Amino acid sequence: MALIAPRATAGLPADEAAALGRALRDSNDITVFVDGTVHRLPAQARDAVVDLLARLSRGDAVTVSSVEEMLTTSQAAELAGISHTYLRNMTDRGEIPVEYRGTHRRIRQASILAWLETQRRKEREAAAGTADAATDVAATGNAGDDGGTP
Repeated sequence: MALIAPRATAGLPADEAAALGRALRDSNDITVFVDGTVHRLPAQARDAVVDLLARLSRGDAVTVSSVEEMLTTSQAAELAGISHTYLRNMTDRGEIPVEYRGTHRRIRQASILAWLETQRRKEREAAAGTADAATDVAATGNAGDDGGTP
């Protein structure tokens, strides 16, 4: 796994920080240009950029880094609502990807959330199948009626 080093930036000079602070106070529109192209940021990205700019406007030093939470098997099992042993067996079978830190297993939170979504989808599909079967039975008559005489 490639790690991207955090990027640290010193605080802005006082005059630049003050100008940025005024710009943020006086505007509700944040426009981002990449290679001359305007991009509308999703709400979470916009909020993160505004937070970064607000910190710089106060003259704060800022470090930008990404976070991908790695869970212990106990944490991952608790999040998934399954036993620790069942989770370890799933990682052994390759159903959930695992990384090792020495001899300790670590599981990406995103992997557990993806597995949970797959389980929910399977449950919805099974429920829909059961509902379809019940509808078919109701449409053809009594489920116990084999068409013979009593």
